[in-house]
Amino acid sequence: MAAKLHVCMTCRAGLPLPEGEVPPGARLHAALLAADVPVGVEIVPVECLSACSQGCSVALTGAGKWSYVYGRLTDLDAPDILAGAAAYAATPDGLVPWRERPVIFRKQSLARIPPTIPPQETAP
Repeated sequence: MAAKLHVCMTCRAGLPLPEGEVPPGARLHAALLAADVPVGVEIVPVECLSACSQGCSVALTGAGKWSYVYGRLTDLDAPDILAGAAAYAATPDGLVPWRERPVIFRKQSLARIPPTIPPQETAP
């Protein structure tokens, strides 16, 4: 089982960005890469997740799994994001029991998207 953790690199967390400053989304991406990325989790930088008013955002996806978009994140949340991504990667369908999710994933979910391919139709 695997997961892709898409990180919005251009996110400004809904604030103006002074010239020359690194966007908060890029700082979040760097913090995730600097941490111990769990086995089965691939970090994928993306240009925009269209959650601009929701602070930094990430999306978790996997073949045959429910997808999630989380917002209001910072680089300080990297350990919890990676713990949540590891739990997600370990599931066959992306459905991590609510109490087993990091608090930020329980409280900062922006969207849950059904799988485009049902889990039973994915390749082994």
